[in-house]
Amino acid sequence: MKRSTKRILTSHAGSLPRPIELIAQLVAKDNGQDHDREALAKRVAASVADVVRRQAELGIDVIDDGEHSKASFSTYTRNRLGGFSPSDRPFGYTGPTRDRQQFAAVYEEQRALYAARPSRIAVPRHRTTVACTGPVSYIGQREVQADIDNLKRALNGLAAEEGFVTALSPNNVALYYENRYYKTDEDYAVALADAMNEEYRAIIDAGFLVQIDDPRLATHYDRHPSISIEECRKFIAQQVELINHALRGIPADRVRFHTCYSTNVAPRVHDLELRHYVDLMLKINACGLSFEASNPRHEHEWEVWKEVKLPDDKVLIPGVVSHCITLVEHPELVAQRLVRFADVVGRERVIASNDCGFATSGAGDEVHPDVAWAKLAAMVEGARLASRRLWSN
Repeated sequence: MKRSTKRILTSHAGSLPRPIELIAQLVAKDNGQDHDREALAKRVAASVADVVRRQAELGIDVIDDGEHSKASFSTYTRNRLGGFSPSDRPFGYTGPTRDRQQFAAVYEEQRALYAARPSRIAVPRHRTTVACTGPVSYIGQREVQADIDNLKRALNGLAAEEGFVTALSPNNVALYYENRYYKTDEDYAVALADAMNEEYRAIIDAGFLVQIDDPRLATHYDRHPSISIEECRKFIAQQVELINHALRGIPADRVRFHTCYSTNVAPRVHDLELRHYVDLMLKINACGLSFEASNPRHEHEWEVWKEVKLPDDKVLIPGVVSHCITLVEHPELVAQRLVRFADVVGRERVIASNDCGFATSGAGDEVHPDVAWAKLAAMVEGARLASRRLWSN
């Protein structure tokens, strides 16, 4: 993984706005519905070429495919894992959260507004899901290879420092797809880790960085109101061991790790604070650590790094523009955020990013694509300003 040796490098959390006409096709695929595979493959390749070119033209250094082959970071594994059957269980997390309990009226108002408004994107709002009913295996070789090939072709001739591909952590797969086969959830989790290892290896063997997406690490506390912080830490420690098992045999300097608190445009007063899990996150066998650092709930947490010694083999990829507010950050503010991190951990160990993905998957709470690209432009310009200050001597 390259470091910011001459200037602050720029990247993002992985997911970028999909074209409206592509989303319905991707959702149909994820829902197990009939679709024209050849036509979709061509449409995805063209979309990847466009989003990669746009990143390069904007000045982003570490580029991915925008996840344009996936309707969502959380649903794509349905077509890449064997041992699963259709389930009538609702997709996603539907249980209580600390935030929802305290701000019930806020969440209900948001739900009603979302249900009533016409969708800008003509996609089903209901997502089907699957459950594990047999031995887990990895069957996504063709699909991950298509992702690799599309990104390689798109990057050809462009001035990018590096390319990366996102992949879901095994503990998030377990969250979305119920276990009905393995005797214990631990056995199920290990089977998923073994299967996902094949996807991770394919990505790094192709010469790309792999980014492990794991919002569950940071969101578990809010989603389980009955547990204490210490109990949550025990859960996180178990998940770190599982992630490292899934990453076995993969050099840490080829791995980025991303966690966040989901899109969740809400009060979020019960987000688990970084100080409560940073030591555990540092045990993950990943060189790059991507996390929320720019929204009003977490911007102050840059000071945590004053107290925590960052290991020599780690690089921070903090969010310096937010995914959960429409207001576009001023480049001067972005520069200030980057300089703060650089002053604490060293300029060469900071890469600019956003808090979380800028998908347009029809969930209803993402920022508009025009705003997403404006935020990335502000991030790039802010990194330039920060670089001038940090390399002025």
